[in-house]
Amino acid sequence: MVSQRRLCQYVVATMKIIAVTNIKGGVGKTTTAVNLAFLHAAGGQRTLLWDLDPQGAATHLLRCEPNEGASAKKLVSGKRELGELLVASGHDNLDVLPADFSYRNFDVHLSQRKRPTERLLKMSRSLHEDYAALFLDCPPGISLLSENALRAADAVVVPLVPTPLSVRMLTQLQEFIAQSHWTDLVLLPFFSMVDRRRSLHRELIDSTRELYPQILATEVPYSSEIERMTIRRAPLSFYAPGSAAGQTYASLWREIKARMKRLP
Repeated sequence: MVSQRRLCQYVVATMKIIAVTNIKGGVGKTTTAVNLAFLHAAGGQRTLLWDLDPQGAATHLLRCEPNEGASAKKLVSGKRELGELLVASGHDNLDVLPADFSYRNFDVHLSQRKRPTERLLKMSRSLHEDYAALFLDCPPGISLLSENALRAADAVVVPLVPTPLSVRMLTQLQEFIAQSHWTDLVLLPFFSMVDRRRSLHRELIDSTRELYPQILATEVPYSSEIERMTIRRAPLSFYAPGSAAGQTYASLWREIKARMKRLP
């Protein structure tokens, strides 16, 4: 049975949509999206990363440039198609939909359309025949755009810094998904920027895992190797796959793939 969340735009296709999101910024969201998209592409599957954050961090990391005329207004109104805006990343099987600064007004344009929470899902329909997976690097915050991403996604990956506010955010997200009756949406939280030398991190991780056993086992550490991605401007899994951090992202991706086998 097709989910009511996606019924109106259902197409016979295999492309999976994976949103990487968090209400808070600075939690490792973009580095996660870039590395997971690269790893999926490295497995021989055509992959697309859509940078929805107007700051364009993922676009910068992958050495891509925005397309002229790729405004949020034109996309939402249907005057531009996503397929017209694709950019090759320079990595095999990985393409990018670069961010545009106009994305800061995405909510404004979405709110002016009928069924505003379904526009992103509708826009992605044309991509289904060409890609095995679409990764969404979502901007921080609660917005109409983030609701669009959740509604479109098959799975949502949530990096959590080990702080009480992050745990509170996870609770709010779970409640929102439950209230929306999105029973088919696979929620994949994991701990990011972990420093196991800090007792607060260890204690909070242990207590949170008791409350939320679905949290992934892989923990991404706070690491200078990961921070260097902004200098290298490439996925860490590309230039240092054998490093400790590179192996961590590989482990995270294996765990996500195993969880996503539950998807139809």
